[in-house]
Amino acid sequence: MPASYLPPPAAKRAIRKLGSDIRDARLRRGLPASVVAERAGIARSTYHKIEKGDAGVSIGIYAAVLQGLNLMDGLADLADARNDPQGAHAALERLPKRAVLARKKPGSKESS
Repeated sequence: MPASYLPPPAAKRAIRKLGSDIRDARLRRGLPASVVAERAGIARSTYHKIEKGDAGVSIGIYAAVLQGLNLMDGLADLADARNDPQGAHAALERLPKRAVLARKKPGSKESS
């Protein structure tokens, strides 16, 4: 990926919301940023980038912060098939309209 890559606006908004939600989770727990950064094994400056929703921070760092806040469960389920109604609909559209049994060829032996 080139260094000048910029995510689309919708992705930027989602990442900014994630950063804001991480900040709110930290404050609900009454934790200073330095403690969450230490738990995640990152610098405080990197942690502040996360709270601002910086798209340049790797998803692995975001995951480490979520783990530091005990919020990892939701991350693993983001793209889970159970949470993908569009994918489920597309899969249903690809199903055959009817089932057809394979016919035996004349003269072939039936295997047991």
